[in-house]
Amino acid sequence: MALIQGLAAHAAGAELLPFRYDPGDLGLQEVEIGITHCGICHSDLHLISNDWGISQYPFIPGHEIIGTITAVGSHVNSLKIGQRVGLGWQANSCGECEWCSRGLENLCPSMEATCVHRNGGYASSVRANARFVVRIPDALPSEQAAPLLCGGITVYSPLRDHGVNPSSRVGVVGIGGLGHIAIQFARVFGAEVTAFSTSTGKEEEARALGAHHFVHSRESKSMKEVTGSFDFILNTANADQDWNVYIQALRPTGTLCFVGVPPSPVSLQAFPLISGIRTVTGSPIGSPQKIREMLDVAARHEVKATTEAFAMAKANEAIEKVKKNKVRYRAVLAN
Repeated sequence: MALIQGLAAHAAGAELLPFRYDPGDLGLQEVEIGITHCGICHSDLHLISNDWGISQYPFIPGHEIIGTITAVGSHVNSLKIGQRVGLGWQANSCGECEWCSRGLENLCPSMEATCVHRNGGYASSVRANARFVVRIPDALPSEQAAPLLCGGITVYSPLRDHGVNPSSRVGVVGIGGLGHIAIQFARVFGAEVTAFSTSTGKEEEARALGAHHFVHSRESKSMKEVTGSFDFILNTANADQDWNVYIQALRPTGTLCFVGVPPSPVSLQAFPLISGIRTVTGSPIGSPQKIREMLDVAARHEVKATTEAFAMAKANEAIEKVKKNKVRYRAVLAN
């Protein structure tokens, strides 16, 4: 097989440089994808800097991948050369454990991430187990679909798992890369949606995305006015906040769910949880089946990421812009 060309970090925090590697023989259950688009996720930035202590160098980041299948393993029957497909955070699992057998491959203890200890999508091609490669509906443009493969499923899964429906009152904290997609899905599910942001300048955009209401989260009066209002609050922000205020904003039996990761430990008073049977939880990505469902819903209801495109060769420029929070709302690299 030909060498795969990409952009790799050779040390923690280093800029990406051209890098080629030999992928070896194609596995029996694998497919190779010729990459057309790859989103830039904040997880990529953490991996480049080795913030989680799991990065190995040199490595090519990227796990929001759209492309065309260029090769299939001899045991692959579900996919064919030439199909437009996507690959998200997960590229493989054991296929045999309790979680895999229950269709929850994303919880597999032996799961393999697309760009952890392997090379990802800032490249010409990538390989993965065919079970984790999903077809992209024709109605979804590749640039806007790429961020759905991680950012989209990250917010879709908890909304589905917690039964958000037309009777639900949902709050979305943070109107960024995750939050702007969460608002759209919550609205598709028929919920009454409130956007929380520290920036008043995002109100118009939040409403255009589907939010019925907007709360400036730095205004204590505005936060007090929504006490006891929500069945489900989804935090998509990676910032510290007064989480007790959001617990107070929940109705009895309501849930505060984290998909964004605040830098500090979350500190909460126990009594509001006890008195209202309120819950605090978190949610990772979803299974391949749920990703397929999410893409189908997005295609039928016109849910799309708001993107800014960069040539793959401009990946370092795009990364710096993401770091400075100057992209609305997802950067996507294109070959």
